[in-house]
Amino acid sequence: MISRITGFLAAIAMVATLAVSPAHAQDQKPADAASAAVAETAAAPAAPAASAAADNPYSLANIVAHGNVVDQVVLVILAIMSMGSWYILVVRLWDTSKLQSEAKEVRASFFKKASLADGVKGLKEESAFRYIATTAIEASEHHEGALTENIDHSSWVTMNVDRAVADVNNKISAGLGFLATVGSTAPFVGLFGTVWGILNALTAIGVAGQASIDKVAGPVGAALIMTAIGLVVAVPAVLGYNWLVNRNKSVMGQVRSFAGDLHGVLMGNRAVAKR
Repeated sequence: MISRITGFLAAIAMVATLAVSPAHAQDQKPADAASAAVAETAAAPAAPAASAAADNPYSLANIVAHGNVVDQVVLVILAIMSMGSWYILVVRLWDTSKLQSEAKEVRASFFKKASLADGVKGLKEESAFRYIATTAIEASEHHEGALTENIDHSSWVTMNVDRAVADVNNKISAGLGFLATVGSTAPFVGLFGTVWGILNALTAIGVAGQASIDKVAGPVGAALIMTAIGLVVAVPAVLGYNWLVNRNKSVMGQVRSFAGDLHGVLMGNRAVAKR
């Protein structure tokens, strides 16, 4: 629960940072323009800084404040994609880190205990390794029933252990599909916003009957911001997806090794008990 709250807050903070940075960067002017502004300020009354920022046609704030419904919907979709991506990235990173830490403890102590019961007691309540060990022991001790008796004991335990391992894998892999979807679709969502913005700009210019640099640059530049935002959302999702997939492979390798060793111990104990 704590890891998910932390991930949600981190996602909000990251999206806010990404949203403010482009707007701040675009509101900055070159040095020559700043010098000219200082000269004009000396001859004319100063205008409020907030008004100058709001009138900047290249800023993200201008799209938010004066954009049409389609532009604002595209921004909301991209914001949701970004927040979801960072949330999944932080939470899954927490889960895999915790699983790696548990794997080290298991390797160091579990199989050195006097019995499997003692080994299970030494594991944390919510540990994935405890879940696998408990499932395997219960399957080994409860192999009865008209249907299950048709399955040999070793296969029955193996099936239950494999199911437990698959449950752990599904848990730490949850959300990877969302990351892949964001990584592949976010650029096109941003591109749609750009195309729509340019179309509206060209339509307005055609209705006005005049086309000059100052009339074209502002709307087109503001529309191109959508493509940039789409890329900013997609790149972390793609990198996070690839990173988490590699981490999951490494962690699940340790989980499967533990499951195999546990299966061997259970079968050895059964063989000893039969003698």
